[in-house]
Amino acid sequence: MMLLRALRIALAALAAQSFGLVAAAAAEYAVTELVVLPPVSSQVVGSLNNRGQLVGGVMDAGAGHRAFVTSNAGIEEIVVRPGSDYSVARDINDVGDVVGSSNRGDSIAAFHWTPRTGARYLPPLPGDRASEAFRINLQGQVVGYSSGVGGIRAVLWSREGNVQELAGTPKGAYSRALAINNRGEVVGSVGRAPEKRAFLWSEAGAKDLGVLRGDAESEAVNINDAGDIVGWSRGPGGTRAVMWSAGQIRELGALAGARLSRARAINARGEVVGDCGDGHDGRAFLWTRARGMQDLNSLMDASLPFLLQEAVSINDQGQIVALGIEGSRGHHDHNRHGRAVPVRVLLLVPGR
Repeated sequence: MMLLRALRIALAALAAQSFGLVAAAAAEYAVTELVVLPPVSSQVVGSLNNRGQLVGGVMDAGAGHRAFVTSNAGIEEIVVRPGSDYSVARDINDVGDVVGSSNRGDSIAAFHWTPRTGARYLPPLPGDRASEAFRINLQGQVVGYSSGVGGIRAVLWSREGNVQELAGTPKGAYSRALAINNRGEVVGSVGRAPEKRAFLWSEAGAKDLGVLRGDAESEAVNINDAGDIVGWSRGPGGTRAVMWSAGQIRELGALAGARLSRARAINARGEVVGDCGDGHDGRAFLWTRARGMQDLNSLMDASLPFLLQEAVSINDQGQIVALGIEGSRGHHDHNRHGRAVPVRVLLLVPGR
């Protein structure tokens, strides 16, 4: 477990170091570097809960891909199945319950892990062979998909682990449930590109959330307890970050010079994070109703040696997890002199 051991050491050393504490007065966020991930394509950084715990997955030298959870004590590997060479954690709720997926024999299976009871697999629908879990709410409800000969179907697992297909979603179509709020409302997408559409599901049934005018497909990736939903809409003009609120779809815009944008997460205050770019480079953004879309790089100390390329999660305190690379803000490339560079996982904490 060479990499995970190195990550534990790095996190412990950096736990008290906040680059933003020496930031200029104009900086709105203090920045802490949580971990440095190696330059491989299989890294996954999941969600951040309101206790400041982060989950994800990383390739560990000689040991496969490992799910992890961080806390004030450091980084912990989530052992789902001894001997497994692949696991990833996607979400963590405020009581520390984690969901994700791990290989199991010749298929992949959703899991639910708690620090008290360890990991248990979440079953697919009857007749299916594989499943993945993406989100969990405070009630212990989990969403994801089940797959088999009948296709890929959005599902909901109860706290007890019972699985159900989301009633009202089109039969025979590819569907995934990507997020759930504490009211039990679920969002995701159904169909295949270029006809994939965002949906909202509740006990009353499923609803097509629609697309921006002129677009052909959309996907909903996150929902808060107020029912505000974020994701993207895609058409001839490219991919654009959107919010669905009170039954209406709204484009969130893009940063100057960027053609594409994607919203990744929304918190209880309606603050949205994501990324903008042109397909080759990206900039992390924060969107609020009061200020619109802002480049997160402009909200931290200009002297910090990081370029924030993607914001992946935001909690209800406004703390943001962003991915960046070391270098000046004018540097836009993941690859320096033909070499892939390490990915830095950064925590941004708003000033008081």
